[in-house]
Amino acid sequence: MNTIKIFDTTLRDGEQSPGASMTMEQKYEIANQLARLGVDVIEAGFPISSPHQFDACKYIAERVKGPVIAALARSVPADIQAAGESIKPAERKRIHTFIATSPIHMEYKLKSTPEQVIERAIAGVKLARNYTDDVEFSPEDGTRSELPFLCRILEAVIDAGATTLNIPDTVGYSEPHEFGAFIKGIMNGVPNIDKAIVSVHCHNDLGLALANTIEGIKNGARQAEVTVNGIGERAGNAALEELVMALSVRNDVLPFTTNIDAKQIYNTSRLLANIISMPVSRNKPIVGENAFSHESGIHQDGMLKNRETYEIMTPQSVGREMSQIVLGRHSGLHGVKNRLTELGLSLGDDELKRAYETFLKVADKKKEVFDEDLITIANGVLGIPTASFTLDYFNIISGNMSVPTATVRIKTDEEMFEEAATGDGPVDAIFKAIDRITGLTTILKRYDVRAVTSGKQAMGDSSVSLEINGDIYKGKGSSTDILEASAKAYVNAINRYKILSRNKETKNE
Repeated sequence: MNTIKIFDTTLRDGEQSPGASMTMEQKYEIANQLARLGVDVIEAGFPISSPHQFDACKYIAERVKGPVIAALARSVPADIQAAGESIKPAERKRIHTFIATSPIHMEYKLKSTPEQVIERAIAGVKLARNYTDDVEFSPEDGTRSELPFLCRILEAVIDAGATTLNIPDTVGYSEPHEFGAFIKGIMNGVPNIDKAIVSVHCHNDLGLALANTIEGIKNGARQAEVTVNGIGERAGNAALEELVMALSVRNDVLPFTTNIDAKQIYNTSRLLANIISMPVSRNKPIVGENAFSHESGIHQDGMLKNRETYEIMTPQSVGREMSQIVLGRHSGLHGVKNRLTELGLSLGDDELKRAYETFLKVADKKKEVFDEDLITIANGVLGIPTASFTLDYFNIISGNMSVPTATVRIKTDEEMFEEAATGDGPVDAIFKAIDRITGLTTILKRYDVRAVTSGKQAMGDSSVSLEINGDIYKGKGSSTDILEASAKAYVNAINRYKILSRNKETKNE
Protein backbone atom coordinates (compact mmCIF):
# COMPACT_ATOMS: atom_id res chain seq x y z
CA MET A 1 0.00 0.00 0.00
CA ASN A 2 3.00 2.33 -0.25
CA THR A 3 2.59 2.70 -4.03
CA ILE A 4 0.72 5.87 -4.91
CA LYS A 5 -1.46 5.63 -8.00
CA ILE A 6 -1.05 8.59 -10.34
CA PHE A 7 -4.37 9.68 -11.82
CA ASP A 8 -3.59 12.16 -14.59
CA THR A 9 -6.31 14.63 -15.45
CA THR A 10 -4.33 16.77 -17.92
CA LEU A 11 -6.79 15.91 -20.70
CA ARG A 12 -9.85 16.76 -18.62
CA ASP A 13 -9.24 19.28 -15.80
CA GLY A 14 -6.03 20.44 -17.46
CA GLU A 15 -7.74 21.13 -20.77
CA GLN A 16 -10.21 23.34 -18.89
CA SER A 17 -7.41 25.89 -18.51
CA PRO A 18 -8.28 28.93 -20.66
CA GLY A 19 -6.39 28.53 -23.93
CA ALA A 20 -5.48 24.87 -23.37
CA SER A 21 -8.04 23.24 -25.68
CA MET A 22 -6.67 20.40 -27.82
CA THR A 23 -7.76 18.62 -30.97
CA MET A 24 -8.60 14.92 -30.79
CA GLU A 25 -5.26 14.06 -32.40
CA GLN A 26 -3.38 16.23 -29.92
CA LYS A 27 -5.18 14.62 -26.97
CA TYR A 28 -4.27 11.21 -28.37
CA GLU A 29 -0.61 12.25 -28.66
CA ILE A 30 -0.58 13.43 -25.04
CA ALA A 31 -2.34 10.24 -23.90
CA ASN A 32 0.29 8.09 -25.61
CA GLN A 33 3.04 10.03 -23.87
CA LEU A 34 1.25 9.69 -20.52
CA ALA A 35 1.22 5.92 -21.09
CA ARG A 36 4.99 6.02 -21.73
CA LEU A 37 5.37 8.11 -18.59
CA GLY A 38 3.67 5.34 -16.62
CA VAL A 39 0.57 7.00 -15.18
CA ASP A 40 -1.94 4.58 -13.70
CA VAL A 41 -5.10 6.36 -14.86
CA ILE A 42 -5.74 8.78 -17.72
CA GLU A 43 -8.87 10.88 -17.36
CA ALA A 44 -9.55 11.38 -21.06
CA GLY A 45 -12.35 13.93 -20.81
CA PHE A 46 -15.94 14.85 -19.96
CA PRO A 47 -17.94 13.05 -22.70
CA ILE A 48 -21.35 14.62 -22.13
CA SER A 49 -19.99 18.16 -22.49
CA SER A 50 -19.61 18.03 -26.29
CA PRO A 51 -19.43 15.63 -29.25
CA HIS A 52 -15.72 16.41 -29.51
CA GLN A 53 -15.17 15.34 -25.89
CA PHE A 54 -17.10 12.11 -26.46
CA ASP A 55 -15.19 11.29 -29.66
CA ALA A 56 -11.82 12.07 -28.07
CA CYS A 57 -12.53 9.80 -25.10
CA LYS A 58 -13.60 7.00 -27.41
CA TYR A 59 -10.57 7.50 -29.68
CA ILE A 60 -8.19 7.26 -26.72
CA ALA A 61 -10.07 4.30 -25.23
CA GLU A 62 -9.70 2.42 -28.52
CA ARG A 63 -6.00 3.08 -29.04
CA VAL A 64 -4.11 3.77 -25.80
CA LYS A 65 -2.98 0.67 -23.95
CA GLY A 66 -1.68 0.29 -20.42
CA PRO A 67 -3.31 2.88 -18.15
CA VAL A 68 -6.92 2.78 -17.02
CA ILE A 69 -8.96 5.14 -19.24
CA ALA A 70 -11.42 7.20 -17.21
CA ALA A 71 -14.27 9.52 -18.20
CA LEU A 72 -15.94 12.13 -16.02
CA ALA A 73 -19.70 12.28 -15.41
CA ARG A 74 -22.01 14.14 -13.10
CA SER A 75 -24.35 11.98 -11.06
CA VAL A 76 -26.85 12.33 -13.88
CA PRO A 77 -28.02 9.35 -15.99
CA ALA A 78 -27.26 10.98 -19.37
CA ASP A 79 -23.72 11.88 -18.22
CA ILE A 80 -22.99 8.39 -16.95
CA GLN A 81 -24.39 6.75 -20.08
CA ALA A 82 -22.23 8.98 -22.29
CA ALA A 83 -19.15 8.23 -20.18
CA GLY A 84 -19.82 4.50 -20.26
CA GLU A 85 -20.27 4.40 -24.02
CA SER A 86 -17.21 6.57 -24.70
CA ILE A 87 -14.78 4.33 -22.80
CA LYS A 88 -16.42 1.05 -23.75
CA PRO A 89 -13.53 0.02 -26.10
CA ALA A 90 -10.84 0.43 -23.40
CA GLU A 91 -9.04 -2.62 -22.04
CA ARG A 92 -9.29 -1.10 -18.55
CA LYS A 93 -11.93 1.54 -17.92
CA ARG A 94 -13.29 3.73 -15.14
CA ILE A 95 -16.25 6.05 -14.75
CA HIS A 96 -15.57 9.00 -12.48
CA THR A 97 -18.88 10.40 -11.23
CA PHE A 98 -19.37 13.37 -8.93
CA ILE A 99 -21.90 15.56 -7.15
CA ALA A 100 -21.39 18.62 -4.95
CA THR A 101 -21.62 18.10 -1.18
CA SER A 102 -20.79 21.46 0.42
CA PRO A 103 -23.69 23.43 1.93
CA ILE A 104 -23.14 26.38 -0.44
CA HIS A 105 -23.14 24.15 -3.54
CA MET A 106 -26.13 22.06 -2.44
CA GLU A 107 -28.23 25.13 -1.63
CA TYR A 108 -27.34 27.48 -4.47
CA LYS A 109 -26.16 25.26 -7.33
CA LEU A 110 -28.03 21.99 -6.90
CA LYS A 111 -30.99 23.43 -4.96
CA SER A 112 -31.21 20.04 -3.27
CA THR A 113 -31.40 18.73 0.28
CA PRO A 114 -28.57 16.60 1.68
CA GLU A 115 -30.80 13.53 1.48
CA GLN A 116 -31.54 14.17 -2.19
CA VAL A 117 -27.82 14.52 -2.88
CA ILE A 118 -27.12 11.16 -1.22
CA GLU A 119 -29.87 9.51 -3.29
CA ARG A 120 -28.46 10.94 -6.54
CA ALA A 121 -24.92 9.86 -5.63
CA ILE A 122 -26.02 6.28 -4.90
CA ALA A 123 -28.07 6.11 -8.12
CA GLY A 124 -25.13 7.46 -10.13
CA VAL A 125 -22.69 4.90 -8.78
CA LYS A 126 -25.12 2.02 -9.32
CA LEU A 127 -25.70 3.09 -12.91
CA ALA A 128 -21.97 3.43 -13.53
CA ARG A 129 -21.48 -0.13 -12.28
CA ASN A 130 -23.52 -1.31 -15.28
CA TYR A 131 -20.62 -0.19 -17.50
CA THR A 132 -17.59 -1.08 -15.37
CA ASP A 133 -16.61 -2.49 -12.01
CA ASP A 134 -14.14 0.41 -11.59
CA VAL A 135 -16.16 3.39 -10.36
CA GLU A 136 -14.73 6.51 -8.76
CA PHE A 137 -16.88 8.94 -6.78
CA SER A 138 -16.01 12.55 -5.96
CA PRO A 139 -17.88 14.84 -3.55
CA GLU A 140 -17.33 18.16 -5.33
CA ASP A 141 -16.13 20.98 -3.06
CA GLY A 142 -15.30 18.24 -0.58
CA THR A 143 -13.12 20.30 1.75
CA ARG A 144 -15.89 22.84 2.34
CA SER A 145 -18.35 20.04 3.12
CA GLU A 146 -19.39 19.13 6.65
CA LEU A 147 -17.33 16.10 7.65
CA PRO A 148 -20.17 14.06 9.28
CA PHE A 149 -22.32 14.44 6.14
CA LEU A 150 -19.35 13.67 3.90
CA CYS A 151 -18.68 10.44 5.81
CA ARG A 152 -22.34 9.44 5.40
CA ILE A 153 -22.36 9.89 1.63
CA LEU A 154 -18.98 8.17 1.20
CA GLU A 155 -20.17 5.16 3.19
CA ALA A 156 -23.31 5.01 1.04
CA VAL A 157 -21.49 5.14 -2.32
CA ILE A 158 -19.05 2.43 -1.23
CA ASP A 159 -22.03 0.21 -0.44
CA ALA A 160 -23.40 1.11 -3.89
CA GLY A 161 -20.21 -0.07 -5.58
CA ALA A 162 -17.69 2.80 -5.64
CA THR A 163 -14.11 1.51 -5.54
CA THR A 164 -12.26 4.84 -5.36
CA LEU A 165 -13.25 7.87 -3.28
CA ASN A 166 -11.72 11.10 -4.49
CA ILE A 167 -11.65 14.04 -2.08
CA PRO A 168 -11.26 17.29 -4.03
CA ASP A 169 -10.13 20.61 -2.67
CA THR A 170 -12.11 22.09 -5.55
CA VAL A 171 -11.40 25.75 -4.88
CA GLY A 172 -7.91 25.37 -3.37
CA TYR A 173 -9.18 26.56 0.01
CA SER A 174 -7.47 24.19 2.45
CA GLU A 175 -4.10 24.59 4.09
CA PRO A 176 -1.91 21.47 4.50
CA HIS A 177 -2.42 20.66 8.18
CA GLU A 178 -6.16 21.16 7.80
CA PHE A 179 -6.36 19.02 4.66
CA GLY A 180 -4.33 16.21 6.24
CA ALA A 181 -6.64 16.21 9.26
CA PHE A 182 -9.65 16.16 6.94
CA ILE A 183 -8.41 13.05 5.13
CA LYS A 184 -7.61 11.42 8.46
CA GLY A 185 -11.16 12.21 9.60
CA ILE A 186 -12.53 10.42 6.55
CA MET A 187 -10.26 7.41 7.10
CA ASN A 188 -11.54 7.14 10.67
CA GLY A 189 -15.13 8.20 10.05
CA VAL A 190 -16.22 5.94 7.17
CA PRO A 191 -16.83 2.40 8.53
CA ASN A 192 -16.30 0.62 5.18
CA ILE A 193 -13.39 2.75 3.99
CA ASP A 194 -11.21 -0.38 3.72
CA LYS A 195 -13.25 -1.39 0.64
CA ALA A 196 -12.11 1.62 -1.40
CA ILE A 197 -8.99 3.59 -2.28
CA VAL A 198 -8.94 7.19 -1.11
CA SER A 199 -7.78 9.74 -3.67
CA VAL A 200 -7.01 13.47 -3.46
CA HIS A 201 -7.50 16.20 -6.07
CA CYS A 202 -6.03 19.54 -4.99
CA HIS A 203 -6.25 22.91 -6.71
CA ASN A 204 -3.57 25.56 -6.48
CA ASP A 205 -5.50 28.77 -5.82
CA LEU A 206 -3.37 29.52 -2.76
CA GLY A 207 -0.25 27.77 -4.05
CA LEU A 208 -0.83 24.84 -1.69
CA ALA A 209 -1.89 22.07 -4.09
CA LEU A 210 1.33 20.03 -3.84
CA ALA A 211 1.61 20.43 -0.06
CA ASN A 212 -2.04 19.43 0.39
CA THR A 213 -1.61 16.40 -1.89
CA ILE A 214 1.38 15.23 0.16
CA GLU A 215 -0.51 15.71 3.42
CA GLY A 216 -3.39 13.70 1.97
CA ILE A 217 -1.01 10.86 1.13
CA LYS A 218 0.58 10.97 4.57
CA ASN A 219 -2.88 10.56 6.10
CA GLY A 220 -4.06 7.59 4.03
CA ALA A 221 -4.71 8.62 0.41
CA ARG A 222 -3.22 6.18 -2.09
CA GLN A 223 -4.16 7.93 -5.33
CA ALA A 224 -3.24 11.48 -6.37
CA GLU A 225 -5.01 13.38 -9.12
CA VAL A 226 -2.51 15.65 -10.88
CA THR A 227 -1.74 17.32 -14.21
CA VAL A 228 1.39 17.81 -16.29
CA ASN A 229 2.89 21.26 -15.65
CA GLY A 230 0.16 21.82 -13.06
CA ILE A 231 -2.36 23.11 -15.63
CA GLY A 232 -6.05 23.19 -14.79
CA GLU A 233 -8.97 25.39 -13.75
CA ARG A 234 -7.96 28.86 -12.51
CA ALA A 235 -4.50 28.51 -10.90
CA GLY A 236 -4.30 24.85 -11.86
CA ASN A 237 -3.81 21.53 -10.07
CA ALA A 238 -1.02 19.82 -8.22
CA ALA A 239 1.76 19.22 -10.75
CA LEU A 240 2.53 15.61 -11.60
CA GLU A 241 6.26 16.24 -11.94
CA GLU A 242 6.51 18.02 -8.60
CA LEU A 243 4.66 15.30 -6.69
CA VAL A 244 6.61 12.44 -8.27
CA MET A 245 10.00 14.04 -7.60
CA ALA A 246 9.03 15.14 -4.08
CA LEU A 247 8.21 11.51 -3.24
CA SER A 248 11.44 10.38 -4.88
CA VAL A 249 13.86 12.93 -3.42
CA ARG A 250 12.32 12.94 0.08
CA ASN A 251 11.73 9.20 0.30
CA ASP A 252 13.38 9.36 3.72
CA VAL A 253 10.29 11.08 5.17
CA LEU A 254 7.80 10.12 2.44
CA PRO A 255 8.20 6.33 2.11
CA PHE A 256 6.05 6.01 -1.01
CA THR A 257 6.69 5.00 -4.59
CA THR A 258 4.94 5.52 -7.93
CA ASN A 259 4.96 3.68 -11.25
CA ILE A 260 6.21 6.77 -13.08
CA ASP A 261 9.28 6.61 -15.33
CA ALA A 262 10.77 9.91 -14.17
CA LYS A 263 13.09 10.11 -17.19
CA GLN A 264 9.99 10.78 -19.30
CA ILE A 265 8.97 13.82 -17.23
CA TYR A 266 10.78 16.52 -19.22
CA ASN A 267 9.66 15.16 -22.59
CA THR A 268 6.06 15.04 -21.39
CA SER A 269 6.22 18.59 -20.07
CA ARG A 270 7.67 19.98 -23.30
CA LEU A 271 5.21 18.05 -25.47
CA LEU A 272 2.24 19.49 -23.60
CA ALA A 273 3.68 23.03 -23.56
CA ASN A 274 4.25 22.90 -27.32
CA ILE A 275 0.83 21.43 -28.14
CA ILE A 276 -1.18 23.97 -26.14
CA SER A 277 1.26 26.86 -26.78
CA MET A 278 1.54 27.51 -23.06
CA PRO A 279 5.25 27.96 -22.23
CA VAL A 280 6.51 26.65 -18.91
CA SER A 281 7.61 29.38 -16.52
CA ARG A 282 11.41 29.64 -16.33
CA ASN A 283 11.36 29.14 -12.55
CA LYS A 284 8.90 26.22 -12.62
CA PRO A 285 10.22 23.38 -10.40
CA ILE A 286 11.62 20.31 -12.16
CA VAL A 287 10.85 21.32 -15.78
CA GLY A 288 11.46 25.10 -15.89
CA GLU A 289 14.46 26.45 -17.80
CA ASN A 290 16.04 27.69 -14.57
CA ALA A 291 15.41 24.53 -12.53
CA PHE A 292 18.97 23.27 -13.08
CA SER A 293 20.66 26.58 -13.94
CA HIS A 294 23.07 28.46 -11.70
CA GLU A 295 24.23 32.08 -12.05
CA SER A 296 25.31 33.14 -8.56
CA GLY A 297 29.07 33.02 -8.15
CA ILE A 298 28.75 31.28 -4.78
CA HIS A 299 26.43 28.64 -6.23
CA GLN A 300 28.61 28.12 -9.30
CA ASP A 301 31.69 27.65 -7.13
CA GLY A 302 29.84 25.08 -5.01
CA MET A 303 28.48 23.26 -8.08
CA LEU A 304 31.93 23.02 -9.65
CA LYS A 305 33.31 21.49 -6.46
CA ASN A 306 30.37 19.13 -5.78
CA ARG A 307 27.04 19.16 -7.60
CA GLU A 308 25.14 18.12 -4.48
CA THR A 309 25.96 21.43 -2.78
CA TYR A 310 23.12 23.08 -4.71
CA GLU A 311 21.19 20.32 -6.50
CA ILE A 312 18.98 17.79 -4.73
CA MET A 313 18.36 15.76 -7.90
CA THR A 314 20.12 15.36 -11.22
CA PRO A 315 18.68 16.80 -14.43
CA GLN A 316 19.18 13.36 -16.00
CA SER A 317 16.79 11.85 -13.44
CA VAL A 318 13.89 13.75 -15.06
CA GLY A 319 15.07 13.34 -18.65
CA ARG A 320 17.02 16.58 -19.02
CA GLU A 321 20.54 16.85 -20.45
CA MET A 322 22.68 18.57 -17.85
CA SER A 323 22.93 21.39 -15.35
CA GLN A 324 23.81 24.80 -16.71
CA ILE A 325 26.26 27.32 -15.39
CA VAL A 326 24.69 30.56 -16.61
CA LEU A 327 27.11 33.45 -16.85
CA GLY A 328 25.70 36.82 -15.83
CA ARG A 329 26.34 39.75 -13.54
CA HIS A 330 26.19 37.50 -10.46
CA SER A 331 28.82 35.06 -11.72
CA GLY A 332 32.22 34.89 -10.10
CA LEU A 333 35.72 34.54 -11.49
CA HIS A 334 35.72 30.78 -10.85
CA GLY A 335 32.65 30.20 -13.05
CA VAL A 336 34.05 32.32 -15.88
CA LYS A 337 37.44 30.60 -15.72
CA ASN A 338 35.80 27.16 -15.76
CA ARG A 339 33.72 27.99 -18.83
CA LEU A 340 36.73 29.41 -20.67
CA THR A 341 38.61 26.19 -19.94
CA GLU A 342 35.67 24.13 -21.28
CA LEU A 343 35.81 26.22 -24.45
CA GLY A 344 39.50 25.43 -24.84
CA LEU A 345 40.81 28.86 -23.84
CA SER A 346 43.69 28.99 -21.40
CA LEU A 347 44.41 32.46 -19.97
CA GLY A 348 47.12 33.48 -17.60
CA ASP A 349 46.27 35.11 -14.28
CA ASP A 350 46.67 38.67 -15.60
CA GLU A 351 44.77 37.88 -18.83
CA LEU A 352 42.01 36.21 -16.84
CA LYS A 353 41.71 39.23 -14.57
CA ARG A 354 41.36 41.59 -17.57
CA ALA A 355 38.90 39.25 -19.25
CA TYR A 356 36.78 39.10 -16.09
CA GLU A 357 36.70 42.89 -15.81
CA THR A 358 35.41 43.11 -19.39
CA PHE A 359 32.97 40.27 -18.69
CA LEU A 360 31.41 42.22 -15.81
CA LYS A 361 30.90 45.26 -18.06
CA VAL A 362 29.19 43.10 -20.68
CA ALA A 363 27.14 41.30 -18.02
CA ASP A 364 25.79 44.64 -16.74
CA LYS A 365 24.36 45.28 -20.21
CA LYS A 366 23.04 41.75 -20.92
CA LYS A 367 20.93 39.31 -18.89
CA GLU A 368 23.17 36.43 -19.96
CA VAL A 369 26.68 36.30 -21.37
CA PHE A 370 26.82 33.58 -24.02
CA ASP A 371 29.76 31.48 -25.16
CA GLU A 372 30.43 33.63 -28.22
CA ASP A 373 30.46 36.73 -25.99
CA LEU A 374 32.94 35.06 -23.66
CA ILE A 375 35.15 33.94 -26.54
CA THR A 376 35.07 37.43 -28.04
CA ILE A 377 36.14 38.85 -24.69
CA ALA A 378 38.94 36.31 -24.34
CA ASN A 379 40.07 36.74 -27.93
CA GLY A 380 40.14 40.48 -27.39
CA VAL A 381 42.48 39.99 -24.46
CA LEU A 382 44.60 37.58 -26.51
CA GLY A 383 44.53 39.80 -29.61
CA ILE A 384 42.64 37.30 -31.83
CA PRO A 385 40.10 38.85 -34.30
CA THR A 386 36.51 37.50 -34.21
CA ALA A 387 34.25 38.50 -37.10
CA SER A 388 30.60 37.45 -37.06
CA PHE A 389 27.40 37.58 -39.14
CA THR A 390 24.73 40.27 -38.70
CA LEU A 391 21.21 40.15 -40.13
CA ASP A 392 20.93 43.19 -42.42
CA TYR A 393 17.69 42.62 -44.33
CA PHE A 394 15.02 40.03 -45.07
CA ASN A 395 11.89 39.90 -47.18
CA ILE A 396 9.14 37.29 -47.19
CA ILE A 397 6.59 36.35 -49.83
CA SER A 398 4.03 33.98 -48.35
CA GLY A 399 0.36 33.06 -48.45
CA ASN A 400 -2.00 30.13 -48.71
CA MET A 401 -1.84 30.28 -52.51
CA SER A 402 1.90 30.85 -52.96
CA VAL A 403 5.18 29.11 -52.16
CA PRO A 404 6.83 30.76 -49.14
CA THR A 405 9.99 32.51 -50.36
CA ALA A 406 12.59 34.39 -48.31
CA THR A 407 15.33 36.77 -49.40
CA VAL A 408 17.97 37.32 -46.72
CA ARG A 409 20.96 39.65 -46.63
CA ILE A 410 23.70 39.10 -44.05
CA LYS A 411 26.81 41.18 -43.52
CA THR A 412 30.16 40.84 -41.79
CA ASP A 413 32.67 43.59 -41.07
CA GLU A 414 34.06 43.16 -44.59
CA GLU A 415 31.39 41.67 -46.90
CA MET A 416 27.68 41.52 -47.71
CA PHE A 417 25.89 38.26 -48.71
CA GLU A 418 22.39 37.79 -50.12
CA GLU A 419 20.45 34.64 -50.98
CA ALA A 420 16.87 33.52 -51.56
CA ALA A 421 15.16 30.20 -50.80
CA THR A 422 11.75 28.58 -50.63
CA GLY A 423 10.46 26.50 -47.75
CA ASP A 424 7.51 24.78 -46.12
CA GLY A 425 6.70 28.10 -44.44
CA PRO A 426 8.23 31.57 -44.04
CA VAL A 427 10.45 30.55 -41.13
CA ASP A 428 11.73 27.46 -42.97
CA ALA A 429 12.44 29.63 -46.05
CA ILE A 430 14.44 32.12 -43.93
CA PHE A 431 16.50 29.36 -42.36
CA LYS A 432 17.26 27.77 -45.73
CA ALA A 433 18.36 31.13 -47.19
CA ILE A 434 20.73 31.62 -44.26
CA ASP A 435 22.12 28.11 -44.79
CA ARG A 436 22.82 28.99 -48.43
CA ILE A 437 24.77 32.06 -47.36
CA THR A 438 26.84 30.23 -44.77
CA GLY A 439 27.28 27.04 -46.77
CA LEU A 440 26.60 25.02 -43.64
CA THR A 441 24.59 21.81 -43.33
CA THR A 442 22.41 22.27 -40.25
CA ILE A 443 19.74 20.22 -38.51
CA LEU A 444 17.10 22.21 -36.62
CA LYS A 445 16.70 20.37 -33.30
CA ARG A 446 14.48 22.86 -31.52
CA TYR A 447 12.57 26.03 -32.37
CA ASP A 448 10.59 28.07 -29.81
CA VAL A 449 8.75 31.38 -30.02
CA ARG A 450 7.11 33.18 -27.12
CA ALA A 451 5.74 36.64 -26.34
CA VAL A 452 7.62 38.47 -23.58
CA THR A 453 5.34 41.53 -23.47
CA SER A 454 1.62 42.00 -24.11
CA GLY A 455 -0.38 44.02 -26.62
CA LYS A 456 -0.31 44.46 -30.38
CA GLN A 457 3.34 45.56 -30.31
CA ALA A 458 4.42 42.64 -28.12
CA MET A 459 8.10 41.79 -28.10
CA GLY A 460 8.70 38.19 -29.10
CA ASP A 461 11.60 35.94 -28.20
CA SER A 462 12.77 33.15 -30.49
CA SER A 463 15.26 30.44 -29.63
CA VAL A 464 16.76 27.71 -31.81
CA SER A 465 19.05 24.74 -31.33
CA LEU A 466 21.06 23.69 -34.37
CA GLU A 467 23.11 20.57 -34.86
CA ILE A 468 26.24 21.31 -36.92
CA ASN A 469 28.90 18.66 -37.41
CA GLY A 470 27.49 16.64 -34.53
CA ASP A 471 27.47 19.47 -31.95
CA ILE A 472 24.54 21.56 -30.70
CA TYR A 473 24.59 25.35 -30.93
CA LYS A 474 21.86 27.51 -29.43
CA GLY A 475 20.77 30.97 -30.51
CA LYS A 476 18.28 33.59 -29.33
CA GLY A 477 16.69 36.62 -30.98
CA SER A 478 14.12 39.26 -30.04
CA SER A 479 11.89 41.56 -32.09
CA THR A 480 8.30 42.76 -32.39
CA ASP A 481 8.37 40.75 -35.65
CA ILE A 482 8.40 37.01 -34.97
CA LEU A 483 10.06 36.28 -38.33
CA GLU A 484 12.83 38.76 -37.59
CA ALA A 485 13.30 37.29 -34.11
CA SER A 486 13.55 33.83 -35.68
CA ALA A 487 16.13 34.99 -38.24
CA LYS A 488 18.19 36.69 -35.53
CA ALA A 489 18.12 33.54 -33.38
CA TYR A 490 19.29 31.41 -36.31
CA VAL A 491 22.13 33.82 -37.16
CA ASN A 492 23.05 33.91 -33.47
CA ALA A 493 23.41 30.11 -33.41
CA ILE A 494 25.53 30.21 -36.59
CA ASN A 495 27.77 32.83 -34.97
CA ARG A 496 28.28 30.55 -31.98
CA TYR A 497 29.38 27.79 -34.31
CA LYS A 498 31.73 30.08 -36.24
CA ILE A 499 33.36 31.54 -33.14
CA LEU A 500 33.77 28.20 -31.38
CA SER A 501 35.10 26.42 -34.48
CA ARG A 502 37.51 29.29 -35.20
CA ASN A 503 38.72 29.11 -31.62
CA LYS A 504 39.34 25.36 -31.94
CA GLU A 505 41.32 25.91 -35.14
CA THR A 506 43.44 28.59 -33.48
CA LYS A 507 44.12 26.31 -30.52
CA ASN A 508 45.17 23.41 -32.80
CA GLU A 509 47.57 25.68 -34.69
